[in-house]
Amino acid sequence: MRAGESLTPMTPDRLQAVFAEGAPDFSAEICSAASQEHLDTEAVALFRQLWRQHSGNEALEALSDEQLLEDAELIQDGGVTYAALILLGTNRALGRHLALAEVIFEYRSHGAHVDYQQRKEYREGFFLFRDELWETINLRNDLRFYTDEGFVRSKIPSFNEDAVREAILNAVSHRDYREEGSIFVRQFPDKIEIVSPGGFPAGINPGNLLWKQKPRNRRIAETFARCGLIERSGQGANRIFEACILEGKLPPDFRDSDSYQVSMSLHGEIDPGFVRFLKRARKQAGPLDIRDLLVIDAIHRGEPVDPQLSSQIEPLCERGIVERRNGEPTLSKDILDLTVVNGLDKLPGESLS
Repeated sequence: MRAGESLTPMTPDRLQAVFAEGAPDFSAEICSAASQEHLDTEAVALFRQLWRQHSGNEALEALSDEQLLEDAELIQDGGVTYAALILLGTNRALGRHLALAEVIFEYRSHGAHVDYQQRKEYREGFFLFRDELWETINLRNDLRFYTDEGFVRSKIPSFNEDAVREAILNAVSHRDYREEGSIFVRQFPDKIEIVSPGGFPAGINPGNLLWKQKPRNRRIAETFARCGLIERSGQGANRIFEACILEGKLPPDFRDSDSYQVSMSLHGEIDPGFVRFLKRARKQAGPLDIRDLLVIDAIHRGEPVDPQLSSQIEPLCERGIVERRNGEPTLSKDILDLTVVNGLDKLPGESLS
C-alpha cells in the first residue's frame, strides 16, 4: 500500500479488511448446521405481518412458512441463511451457531466509567426484540421543554424514536459478523451510544456516509426493506441527521469509530433558539432538505461548511435563511429578529429538560 511517496507492505489487519470486503455477502451464506426448526415461529409471523403490511400483498398470508422464507431468499435450496438466523433464529440456535449475533443494552445514570444500572442481553432473532429494545430505551427518554410560538410550552424527547430505531437497524445490517463482539446500545440521560463490531466498509467514512451506500450484509438489508424498516435507496443516515438537526441537537458523532468498530452517539440536549429558528425559516422559506440543514447547522455552530455543500450557501441566502456579513455566512438576522418580535427569545428560567 502507498505511504506518502513510498510503497510499504500491508499490515495483517489491513490485509484481513481487504479480504473481508472482497468476500461474498456473509448474511446470504448458508449455515449448513441450521434447519428451519431453528427459526422462531413467532419471529416468522412478525416478518410475514410486516412484509404484508408494507407491500400490500395479501397473498403472503396464504404462503407456508417455508415458501415465505424462500420467496424472501432467507432459505435457499432448503438451506437456512445466516440472515434468517440473525433475524428469525431462536435463542438456542443463535447460541449454537452464531453466538456473537446479539445486542446488549446497558443504562448508566452517569459517565461511562460507572457501573450500569440495567443490562439486557438479546440473543435471538432481531424481529423478536426490536420493539422491546425501543420500549426499554423509551422508559428513560426524558422530555426537553422549550417555549414555542405564542408562548406555548412545547416538548421534544431526548431521543427521537425514528433516529434511534434507524441507528440500531444500521448496526444490525452493517456490522461485521466475522468479527468477535456484540452490538452495544449504551444509554445515558443525555446520550445514546450504538457500537457495532467491524469498521466502516471500504470506501465509507463519516464524511461521505450520507452520499455513499455500501451494505455489508445485503440480504439483511433487503429483508428490512421488504418490511419497510429501511429504504433500498439507503436514506437511513439522512433521516438520522435530519431528525437531530430539526430537534436542535448535535449531529450524530462518530469520533470513537476505528478499524474495528463503528460507534455512533446520539445526543439528547436541545438548543431551543435553533429549533425556533428552523421552524420560522421553514415557515417563511419552505422545506429544507438534508443538504440545507447541514449547511445551516454548521453555520449555527460556527464550524466550516463542508466544501461539498458550499454551493448550497447562495441559494439559502436568496431564500433569506442565510446572509453574509463581512463575506462570511451567518444565520439571517431578519429571522432571528422575528423570533424576538414574536416573543420567541429564550425566556428567563426556560428549562431544557
